Amino acid sequence: MKISTKSLGLAGCYELLPSILEDSRGSFVKTFHDEAFKENGFETCFKEDYYSWSVKDVLRGLHFQVPPKDHVKLVYCPVGMVMDVIVDLRKNSPTFGQYITLDLSAEKANMVYIPVGMAHGFYVKSDKALVVYKVSSVYSPEHDRGIHWNSLGISWPNLEPIVSGRDNKFIGFDNFVSPFIYNE
Repeated sequence: MKISTKSLGLAGCYELLPSILEDSRGSFVKTFHDEAFKENGFETCFKEDYYSWSVKDVLRGLHFQVPPKDHVKLVYCPVGMVMDVIVDLRKNSPTFGQYITLDLSAEKANMVYIPVGMAHGFYVKSDKALVVYKVSSVYSPEHDRGIHWNSLGISWPNLEPIVSGRDNKFIGFDNFVSPFIYNE
């Protein structure tokens, strides 16, 4: 698998651009290859995969799991387009509290590799979007947390998105006490 990586400015967070094989039938994209991930120093032991279908203007996030059930995520959008957001929650990180945004789309076939200690969310820009997640630990409701989506000054495309009641009840970033420690 040929995969190129692009650092996103938050230590350990990368955009992955796999090869897209196209012919008259359409395209083929390999989203995971153990050896290619290991060559790049990425986690290869994923414990769970899941996906979400969402309609335009849905905002999901900003989610993460706390230790000892924290996890690495690999996220991609094989149908539609989303604005993906990642926030650094690691104490002592030079980018603590900073975030990055990028579009994930079926057309581009790009993915984002999110290390432990980051919050993740996305906003649906297309009519519908399918977002797939691979995670390195099993979902644990007791360790599941979030930061309120509008507490960091993120420039969301819509200031009145469709958000779950759960996501609207998350605490703001200013009140968040991080359990994550940055290790170079």
